[in-house]
Amino acid sequence: QVQLVESGGGLVQAGGSLRLSCAASGRTFSSYTMGWFRQAPGKDREFVATIVWNDDSTVYANSVKGRFTISRDNAKNTVYLQMNSLKPEDTAVYYCAANIRGTYYSPYNYWGQGTQVTVSS
Repeated sequence: QVQLVESGGGLVQAGGSLRLSCAASGRTFSSYTMGWFRQAPGKDREFVATIVWNDDSTVYANSVKGRFTISRDNAKNTVYLQMNSLKPEDTAVYYCAANIRGTYYSPYNYWGQGTQVTVSS
């Protein structure tokens, strides 16, 4: 079983930055493909970014490309989402997710509890 715990959310003004962290349990973190998703009130959950386990390749949603960066530290069992130039439309609960040895489009089997990001205009 993989447990994921997000942190780093908060309130920020438009144009500001936040860095989200997601700490994962387990001794094989390097074999996890990690993703970030978000869900705004009244909307479906949407993909934000992913980093693939075997080559650290990354994929981003068009809405965040050039502003957000996903990265990982296998020594710390942690994945990060650096969010710059934040916009009010980035306001959502952000979730990290994992699949083991999957591609970026494989189903994510494990999910964190989410962290709130609020961007004020």
